[in-house]
Amino acid sequence: MNQFLIADPWKIIEDRFYPNRVKASESLFSIGNGTMGQRANFEEQYSGKSFHGSYIGGVYYPDKTRVGWWKNGYPEYFAKVLNSAFWIGIDVKVNGQELDLAKLKILNFYRELDMRHGTLTRIFTVEMKDKTEVMVKSVRFVSLARTELGAVQYSVTPVNSDATVEFASYIEGDVRNEDANYNEKFWELVGQTTESVTMRTKKTGFQVCWMMANEVNAPDARIEKRGREERVEEIITARAADKQPLVLTKYVGIVSSLNHQPADLVTAAARVVKEAREAGFDALLEEQRQSWLEKWKSCDIEIGGDEAAQQGIRYCIFQLLQTYTGKDSRLNVGPKGFTGEKYGGGTYWDTEAYCLPFYMAAVGAEVGRQLLIYRYNQLDKAIENAEKLGFTGGAALYPMVTMNGEESHNEWEITFEEIHRNGAIAFAIFNYIRYTDDRKYLAEYGLEVLIAIARFWAQRVNWSEEKRKYVILGVTGPNEYENNVNNNWYTNYIAVWCLKYAAFAVDYVRQHDPGRYEAIVAKTLFDAPFEVEHWYDIIGKMYFPKDVRRGIFLQQDGYLDKEQTLVRDLSPEDRPLNRKWSWDRILRSDFIKQADVLQGLYFFEPDFDLETIRRNFRFYESRTVHESSLSPCVHAILAAEIGDMDKAYEMYLRTSRLDLDDYNREIEEGLHITSMAGSWMSIVEGYGGMRVRENKLSFSPKLPEEWEYYSFKIKFRGRVVKVTVQGTETVIDIEEGEPLEILLDGRPEQVIRERTFAAPPLPDEA
Repeated sequence: MNQFLIADPWKIIEDRFYPNRVKASESLFSIGNGTMGQRANFEEQYSGKSFHGSYIGGVYYPDKTRVGWWKNGYPEYFAKVLNSAFWIGIDVKVNGQELDLAKLKILNFYRELDMRHGTLTRIFTVEMKDKTEVMVKSVRFVSLARTELGAVQYSVTPVNSDATVEFASYIEGDVRNEDANYNEKFWELVGQTTESVTMRTKKTGFQVCWMMANEVNAPDARIEKRGREERVEEIITARAADKQPLVLTKYVGIVSSLNHQPADLVTAAARVVKEAREAGFDALLEEQRQSWLEKWKSCDIEIGGDEAAQQGIRYCIFQLLQTYTGKDSRLNVGPKGFTGEKYGGGTYWDTEAYCLPFYMAAVGAEVGRQLLIYRYNQLDKAIENAEKLGFTGGAALYPMVTMNGEESHNEWEITFEEIHRNGAIAFAIFNYIRYTDDRKYLAEYGLEVLIAIARFWAQRVNWSEEKRKYVILGVTGPNEYENNVNNNWYTNYIAVWCLKYAAFAVDYVRQHDPGRYEAIVAKTLFDAPFEVEHWYDIIGKMYFPKDVRRGIFLQQDGYLDKEQTLVRDLSPEDRPLNRKWSWDRILRSDFIKQADVLQGLYFFEPDFDLETIRRNFRFYESRTVHESSLSPCVHAILAAEIGDMDKAYEMYLRTSRLDLDDYNREIEEGLHITSMAGSWMSIVEGYGGMRVRENKLSFSPKLPEEWEYYSFKIKFRGRVVKVTVQGTETVIDIEEGEPLEILLDGRPEQVIRERTFAAPPLPDEA
């Protein structure tokens, strides 16, 4: 564990000030509500190293692509989630001296992110230059109940004498992205009043209005309103008696043209602020707490006897809930959420491969459906993306990175070659229907997407006369430490699976909804007999690289030509490879960034026997450096499946505490939101063994020896199911909904309410 964080089951705590960790803590203590988010910057001026960040979902800018050498097919821009107006700002002076933690003697410091209630609190005492000591307390939240509201309560208490305190509460619209390719400013001023600033994004034309209202508990306070272009400021000066807090409460309405007409933004923001003031900070705070408690009811995970593990999983769930609510199908889950700018804030295949299981099982099937509809709504763009690369006839290539469906990633080995992402979209449709039994989705939305994806794979393969097989050349698999390889096993396997599933979907919709089927045929110009016949030809003749002697699937052609070095033989000074080694050296090594072959074994586990999974796991895990945040969770799940509980626990801690312990030494850039869903999967699918088998919910629970017990809740087809594993017993309770027949270690069992089962012995891991 990182020594600067205190272990606590429901809180993230710093109990002292770490100047060298400020930017990291700004990421770790971030808050959001699924619509917008704010890094944990100080409200007051801070002259040390800091990364101000305030983000609004769905508001982006097409930053011009920056590459060394242009290639046909490159996207013209890299989409960027925009750093927007800094709305929490409250500069403070005490007896005319600036409050700045980088310049003053800090007597004590405490910061707390309360995950149960969604609040950020900071308390510290400093000695000013004139020896006046003041205690400062700030409480801040982004409202879950009122998604266009942010609120701060900031108090200054002199502790050894009276003092004159000046608050300068402001909204600053003159901001820039740290990751701008050309240091371009992405916003322009539309208008401002004495309380508000309205800005518009260049090119994309999104408009956002920020409006503030300030209250202070000093009736004789002197108030002055100031402003300059793109900034509004309210100066409040009052006398604070010794040991009596002077309290400023700041309400900020943040409204955008995503939800309002541009002409109505100021009025809408004023309404948000007015209603907040009428409610009052204490009532809003209680409203926030209750909203979060309601969230936790159906998705909490409890772990007994391991505080670090408990803190880790709740932190992951908390950040996932802050990032996406499923209420707006235009939004999705960026790899950094609302905590930073790396990766541009766009949508990756992470959503379908890792986030969908969490949102549909822990939050609700309707939320999972929204994630799929997001991709359906961008199908036309996916077809355009494929056309730019030379594909025809309605073939679709979903983007590696996107805001609006258009590809906006500009590294050739990913933009052109990491095509396995298409398979994740199709698998998500299957995974959603398998879990929810929402079979109508195939006819309503799914089949169109599956046909377009199948058309892509049918054109992307080529026939090898030498092998007398279909092959897929020039790809990058999930392991991005290998580029431009031939016959990546995972890519070939998921391509074949997509063709099989598309053929199944065609037949299913034709039989069960012929009217809709005919409409899709007409819309897509689908030639069913010819196209499906070609799909089956590819299915039957695809080439899969393997090593018969070792009994493993080869990651790609030629993988065993590399010098076979194990991770345990790497010097710690060489880690992480992506910062210590040249790219040439990485590409020539056998080291694997993240699950690749193992990603396929995770997705398609029923296709393989346990011994096959075990052999491949042993071989590839020993060569995997886990320098992608998405890697540990897949390994944790498979390790639990094969009974390697030590490795499962190691990988679980790594995925759940990836950010809290800053494993990859990059936390100041923002959190790894999408991989946090993998932490949830590590418990529910790994230790809990949750699957859907034979159209039934299935469990094969295992208990790590480090834990006294664990429990989790999932939503499944109108029910809330709680699973508790303790000692040699598993308790399954239907907390809401009708009785349910489940599979427990392969045995059918009927669960009406609470029922206890004896645990079977662990599988032999040898």
